[in-house]
Amino acid sequence: MSASAQPSTRDAVLALLLERGEMDACDLAETQQISVQAMRRHLRALADDGLVASSTSSNGPGRPSNRWFLTEGGRERFPDGSGGFALGLLDSLRSSLPEDAFQELLKRQAEGKAQQYRLQLGDAPLENRLHQLARLRREEGYVTVCSLDEDGHSWNLQEAHCSVQRIAEEFPTICDQELLLIRRTVPDCQVERVHWRLEGGHTCGFRITPIEIP
Repeated sequence: MSASAQPSTRDAVLALLLERGEMDACDLAETQQISVQAMRRHLRALADDGLVASSTSSNGPGRPSNRWFLTEGGRERFPDGSGGFALGLLDSLRSSLPEDAFQELLKRQAEGKAQQYRLQLGDAPLENRLHQLARLRREEGYVTVCSLDEDGHSWNLQEAHCSVQRIAEEFPTICDQELLLIRRTVPDCQVERVHWRLEGGHTCGFRITPIEIP
């Protein structure tokens, strides 16, 4: 059954995931006053249509739960005029400012955002901070997944959908500020970009490695 078969419930699910970033089937079922089993059928149908995806989250003892979030296709269901506004604003700034002043403005914005992230993440262990960072990014329109690297030491932050991609296509320097943003958010780590959608990658990806303190 396609996602259009039952628009009221499934459209409500998409709207909730857009608003809250991610939710599990139990919470979604409660909002719609239906059984968890029925909600899981809706979620599977939405996933089959490419509108939602899930990641596994462990909250203490017990069985891990799936957290559902919108895919790029799901987000495209919702009109967003902010991209055009931001493009126009950046174009005006670039035209009116010297290049070094324009770059400094972008840098200050990234550092300010990183400071906000650090306040929200606190001083928790790195794993907790990175999963929280991924959640915050999803709330901002990214499709971000955090996973332990196969080396068992580093972490990978993968973003299958970037909420500023349209802007980055016109202003590639935005991607440099995104890298700076991640580095400033976890200053106790070495951060390198390992995938980049503007260079044909499927995702934008960052490898985050704790800095060993002698």
